[in-house]
Amino acid sequence: MATRTPNIQLSALVAESGLTYEALGKAVCAVAAECGTCLRTNKSNVEHWISGSVPRGDTPRYLAVALSRRLGRLLTPADLGLPSAADDENDTIGLSIGSDPLDILMPMWRYELDRRRFLTASAYSVAAASLPLSHVQDIASRTKAANIGYTVGMAEVAAVRDMIQAFSEMDERHGGQHGRSALVTYLNDDVAPLCRARFRTDKVRQEMLSAASRGVHLLGWKSYDAGQQGLAQRYYLQSYALATESGLHGHDGFVMRTMAMQGLKLHRPEHCLTLAETGLNRAKGRVDAQTEALFRVVHAHTLAKSGNQRAALAEAEHARTLLSGAPGDEVPFWALAWGPPAASVYSRTAKVHETLGDHRAAAELYALAAATRPGDTYARVVALDLVAGAEMHLKRGSIEQACATWHRAIDHMDGVQSVRIRKAVSRMRSDLARFRARGLRCVADLDERGRDFLAGT
Repeated sequence: MATRTPNIQLSALVAESGLTYEALGKAVCAVAAECGTCLRTNKSNVEHWISGSVPRGDTPRYLAVALSRRLGRLLTPADLGLPSAADDENDTIGLSIGSDPLDILMPMWRYELDRRRFLTASAYSVAAASLPLSHVQDIASRTKAANIGYTVGMAEVAAVRDMIQAFSEMDERHGGQHGRSALVTYLNDDVAPLCRARFRTDKVRQEMLSAASRGVHLLGWKSYDAGQQGLAQRYYLQSYALATESGLHGHDGFVMRTMAMQGLKLHRPEHCLTLAETGLNRAKGRVDAQTEALFRVVHAHTLAKSGNQRAALAEAEHARTLLSGAPGDEVPFWALAWGPPAASVYSRTAKVHETLGDHRAAAELYALAAATRPGDTYARVVALDLVAGAEMHLKRGSIEQACATWHRAIDHMDGVQSVRIRKAVSRMRSDLARFRARGLRCVADLDERGRDFLAGT
């Protein structure tokens, strides 16, 4: 019987982490769950790995992420002394900021189109979330000359913006699953060559790189909507790099704002407050009032999550004051990623109040956010705001009002292909479980509608 060789590299990293075998097993399961996989890793599994056995499937990647989070640096399965799979050398693609974001993005897009699972199954990296914080200075222009036969002007920038806006509207109406491959192909085949072209003026170059950043940001948002958090983070990092390279005031900070929002959603708060603060500092005084409000309200949410109630409420109020201060200002193209700024401010302010335990105020603001967006154009986000409002009503003990709001939410879900929407309906049915035995008609009708929705999607 062959004897195993103990894995000295893994043993040393586990010892450095200070985690018990049982705690590490739980951390691996948590990473796997974020990627949509159910594992039952326990103390015994970790003991076997350290003694020399090799984890199966994607478990080496989950183990690498769990230890990366604990140790604060990026690790790959090879760093753990585990055999390299075909895709292991690419495990960290997108989790760095290179000299040219397109050199990172173009291989990622090829992997996407080839349906390479290591990208879509990747986990969120706490270490990578801090990268923009060490990269806040504008990087110099690094565009490469491309032989596309002509010089690019504002007409080409306008065309790219129009196309990305069309993809964005499709995303909001029909969910992140629609048009994703088409967006990847468009960015790879059309936008990337334009970013490396000759430009009529430096202003045109800035606007083209900014438009490309918005397209990559949308691709990150589509990944987020599909529950692919690690891939979303990689696209956000490269969107940030393009925005920084463009040199347009505030755009890089806006992507930092998005990264803070993602960290809050995933309950990974390590860098969220600093990301939000740094993003705000990159924008304030350089953007219009409505756009600044978008930055301030996310900063308010991070303050609330940090336990600073007074500062959070003051910052949220500042954001709402900015909305009414200059409603006629032109909002930059990149700041319109989620539609009307007012709706985003109301929705995020609701999250501030939810975090602070004021469910009544949160419910009112979620309803206001939903009413502020055109329901036909922003079906998914309106539905999700209404779902959040229903959950606030339920926490206040108002089951009838919660059911009525959930029904309104489902009205907006028809034809929306979104993992977040499916999870919201599944969560609704779970929340209703304790009320079914009471024989409430509104609960029975809503539960049946939720069951039918999930069966048909």
